[in-house]
Amino acid sequence: MKRILILFVLVIFVGGLAYSQTAMEILQRVDNNDVFDTIQYEGEMIIEHNNRRVVRTMNAWARGNADSFMEFTNSEDRDTRYLKTRGRLMVYSPDVEGVVLISGHMLRESMMGSDMSYEDAMDNAPLSTRYTPVLLGTETVNGRSTWALELTALSRTESYPTRRLYIDRENNDLLKQELFALSGALLKEFNMLRVEVIDGRRFPVEMEVRDHLRRGSRTVFTMNNVILDRPIADSVFSERNLRR
Repeated sequence: MKRILILFVLVIFVGGLAYSQTAMEILQRVDNNDVFDTIQYEGEMIIEHNNRRVVRTMNAWARGNADSFMEFTNSEDRDTRYLKTRGRLMVYSPDVEGVVLISGHMLRESMMGSDMSYEDAMDNAPLSTRYTPVLLGTETVNGRSTWALELTALSRTESYPTRRLYIDRENNDLLKQELFALSGALLKEFNMLRVEVIDGRRFPVEMEVRDHLRRGSRTVFTMNNVILDRPIADSVFSERNLRR
């Protein structure tokens, strides 16, 4: 009887360990699709809030998680520019003809009135290095069978201590992501709308974002003419380029 009990405990332990490893493998496959060395694209944000619809367009460049540059091109925001480099995020606005440093809690505020924060828009760090994943099971999302993962942040500095991911079991697309506060309150929801195969990887190019702290609000963010993993000149990520 004792031998059977020991074998049962071993099965549970080994099975649980394999379950955890599978969760990390699934998360790493998501990172392999979504995380890039460099990216260039033409973007569009359609923001719907308080029965108002605003369309903003931009050109953007990014390199790893350290450097990014975004320049808005729609008439109302033309020449508004954002630069993230050396751990700092700066914005140039033609309205004030100067550069403003965005730091601290301001990084979590709405970017240009959208449902995305500055951190959301410019985050390219792999989730597998920042969170511990647990496989919750399977769920159906938009008619697709998905793996449901719950992620717990490794660092207290993460804006979202817990994330819940729904990953297509067939192609590893991240179909839905829920972002939670430390209290367990749902803060934001990302829903995948469109994926393109770019250089052999399935890359998300259109998504819907909902900030649950803003009633009746949503943002549809689209990337067009995406170029991945091509060299970008250092001059793009310079303060000179920001202030020009």
